[in-house]
Amino acid sequence: MPHRTTAPAPGPVTAEDVDHAVRLCTDLLRSAPDDAAWERPAGTLTWDCRETVEHLADDLFAYAAQLGLRTGPPDREVPFRYGARRPGGPASTVFADPKAGREGLVQVVESCGALLVAMVRTTPPDVRGHHVFGASDPEGFAAMGVVETLVHTHDVAEGLGLEWEPPGELCARVLTRLFPDVPAGHGPWPALLWATGRGELPGLPRRTAWRWYGEPGA
Repeated sequence: MPHRTTAPAPGPVTAEDVDHAVRLCTDLLRSAPDDAAWERPAGTLTWDCRETVEHLADDLFAYAAQLGLRTGPPDREVPFRYGARRPGGPASTVFADPKAGREGLVQVVESCGALLVAMVRTTPPDVRGHHVFGASDPEGFAAMGVVETLVHTHDVAEGLGLEWEPPGELCARVLTRLFPDVPAGHGPWPALLWATGRGELPGLPRRTAWRWYGEPGA
């Protein structure tokens, strides 16, 4: 396991952090022009902006669902049926009705975010849920939800030409919880973009593959 080199951030990642991240995201999405081209690529992703927002909602839903499982195989996700709208698109369980427009898309993110907030807030801390990067606790899933929200909002903001920079303290808390291998001495938001393969840091190669470490005590 890599040695943690980031400076400690104040406090754990909480349900309130998830709520804060989702509200910042939905506020930004609602600020997009009425004629925003949601079919544009989202940043450097191969998905378009609509697909990326749906993927974010699906992540928030899936993390809430993993925390809800008390019995069953511990080595896989809850077996919801999922698929992609098109070849190469993100596979999801959650989709927004295109007829509902931008507001419907935003409401799907709000709703799925609220599910994760509620599950993080009410799940006992000794509960563990499956994730491909290691079984995690409610705080870990909260941190994953925040990261997904912050970086995918970044992707969509790039695609739609919107300005987006989340609070440094929020970024610092999830870096400390999930990315022990990120070097110290950099701003939290640039460091999070670098950690997730979306940005560069002085003296470091851009990441072409990345992961987080969600297991408690990592």
